[in-house]
Amino acid sequence: MRILILGNGKMGSFFSDLLSFNHEIAVFEKDLKRMRFIYNALRFSTVEQVQEFAPELVINCVTLSYTVEAFKEVIPYLPQGCILSDIASVKTGLMEFYEGCGFRYVSVHPMFGPTFANLGNLQTENAIIINEPQQKGSDGQVLVKGTDYMGMIFYRDLFASLKLNVREYTFHGHDEVVAYSLSIPFASTLVFGSIMKHQEVPGTTFKKHLAIAHGLLSEDDYLLTEILFNPNTNGQLQGIIDKLNELKGIVEKKDSEGMKAFLDGVRERVK
Repeated sequence: MRILILGNGKMGSFFSDLLSFNHEIAVFEKDLKRMRFIYNALRFSTVEQVQEFAPELVINCVTLSYTVEAFKEVIPYLPQGCILSDIASVKTGLMEFYEGCGFRYVSVHPMFGPTFANLGNLQTENAIIINEPQQKGSDGQVLVKGTDYMGMIFYRDLFASLKLNVREYTFHGHDEVVAYSLSIPFASTLVFGSIMKHQEVPGTTFKKHLAIAHGLLSEDDYLLTEILFNPNTNGQLQGIIDKLNELKGIVEKKDSEGMKAFLDGVRERVK
């Protein structure tokens, strides 16, 4: 298959390396310095090269804030049968874009990244495939064309080859999952970082929390903002606030029995 990858950042280069031995790969990247170490793939810096390549699949790996813009730039140069895909961790607005662009599409979210994951061994990691069903009106007219079946098959096979745990959600279901799995640790880490003081003799737990904070803050600000601005995040934040208040009350009262019950509850949830 001829596959065009948009952007050669960490995830773009990961997909390029991963796919280059079984497919014909081209990478479209305007920052030429980012393409210095591309192996076994074509290097494109102009849309005219994209048109000549005539990809069958596009994998959009650009920075989240430019995902739709990158699609719009190359769409006029793509063959009509091409499948569009993205790996964005925030899907806000993407369903509306896909449904109006006129192209087949599939959206996925590898629930791992270059900051913390071992990209050479992903057997304990997860991935989401958006499976948006087709919807028709009473007159039989297609209202929502839904996720492309062949696009889903491609990613199912790819993720299976990496031994990832794969789940399928709608766009809305994905946003709910992300609000829980990303917003809670992101918010907790940001609160820790906002009140921490550097220690001359930090303990092991402190050092681990600090390493997580450094890794999180190395991510794009737009990504962090959009994940926390997920409409489902407020409910998760309220849960954190409620539990902090509960713990604060136990500590203030020096309530040993209450602390034992609290710790038992935490152990039950995380086991």
